Amino acid sequence: MAICFSSFDCQMMEQALCEARRAFAGGEVPVGAVVVDEKGNIIGRGYNLRAALHDPTAHAEIVALREAAQALGGWNLSGCSLFVTLEPCPMCAGALVQARIARVVFGCRDERAGACGSLYSILRDGRLNHRCDVAEGLMADECRSLLQSFFLAAREKKRQSLAAQSRFEGVETSRNE
Repeated sequence: MAICFSSFDCQMMEQALCEARRAFAGGEVPVGAVVVDEKGNIIGRGYNLRAALHDPTAHAEIVALREAAQALGGWNLSGCSLFVTLEPCPMCAGALVQARIARVVFGCRDERAGACGSLYSILRDGRLNHRCDVAEGLMADECRSLLQSFFLAAREKKRQSLAAQSRFEGVETSRNE
């Protein structure tokens, strides 16, 4: 069953993609998120900052949730929606449940760590005290492409670094002989 997304949904995912591009530019895994209140106002923005902040919890969703909670003056984000470029992980899904987010829209699935349908379905788990509506696949190709570009560039950088290190070690060895 195909999900129909509104033009508003597309605009908000484009905002999340802008945040993901900021992460990419900063050398972070390019995931971006925005939290939108019931009136359609963006009240929280975030992108991955784990490396920059030396913080394993600084995922895009957590950063956006913190900003949204500050904007509203409390932790309860009932009625708010989150748009994120990559399927949330278990930590972020748990935070979304705790924040009482009403709706989560994500771009591409995360088959290795996704907790909104790929590996787990935390946001829809009836055993928890809150459930979120979940919609997936909005602008999935753009979201996936950005991630693939990042990891391709990271692998190439690592390959070049290893090659340079091998050349350096070869020079050092010949000097010592």
